[in-house]
Amino acid sequence: MSGLNASLGYFLAIVGVSAVGRVLFARWAFLTEFIAAFALAACRLEVDTIAEVGQWAGALGPDVAVTMLFISLAVHGVVMQGVSGNPSVTLMGLLQKDVGAVSLVLSVAAQLLGAYVALLVAGKYWQMELTDMHMIKNLMMSECSTSLQVSPLQGVFAEALGALTFHLIYLVLKNRSQLLQIPIFTVLLTFIAYAGNNYTSGYVNPSLAYAMTFTCPGHTFLVYSLVYWLGPLIGMTLALFLYLGNIPLLFSRNLLYSKKGRFRVPKGKTSEDKSS
Repeated sequence: MSGLNASLGYFLAIVGVSAVGRVLFARWAFLTEFIAAFALAACRLEVDTIAEVGQWAGALGPDVAVTMLFISLAVHGVVMQGVSGNPSVTLMGLLQKDVGAVSLVLSVAAQLLGAYVALLVAGKYWQMELTDMHMIKNLMMSECSTSLQVSPLQGVFAEALGALTFHLIYLVLKNRSQLLQIPIFTVLLTFIAYAGNNYTSGYVNPSLAYAMTFTCPGHTFLVYSLVYWLGPLIGMTLALFLYLGNIPLLFSRNLLYSKKGRFRVPKGKTSEDKSS
């Protein structure tokens, strides 16, 4: 079985299970967040395998990895409409006072659990060693390559910049049609991942980053948390502030934008003006 055929079968299995779960548990928000985070991390782990090993173990070039990333993000957007699988998006809902604290805790816990389960499932899949590519990946599991290629400070800046871009566009398109949102977010997230490849891999998603790199040697858990949690949260908060002019949970007054209308309505003459 060729590496690409095996990967396509894996992707189809993940998408199929996720789609069924999305339909069955649509009424439970925290379960849908679990499924979304699981699907996103499980697919990204296989894309990472193609990028790392595919070129010299399966004759799969970097273009194949980027294409598979684009397709997986697009399918994820279609299947998981209205569900982010991203803790920073959930936390933004709290800052906007759209979700409560209990809902926030349940959703973030579900997202992290989904990412952890995705790591376990991908590991079991690699252990099957269906192709040379997966055999090598299985051998590399305990010594995986870290996604953080720069200093922690540069990593925080890179993740914050990516998150700022993503969340600002997310806020602009929030109430637009899914037909518009899905292709734009797919292109955007693919571009952020490609641009951040030599820095932090541009995850802009703490639960996804947990599955992808937190278990890899090279940096401590604290450094990973600093980069992949603090960075996206800084970017998300700044995006919300720039878009609304305030943080609804913290400030009731708009700190950036005036509420005055663009055009001033001329006042009518008073009785005193008429008598004069």
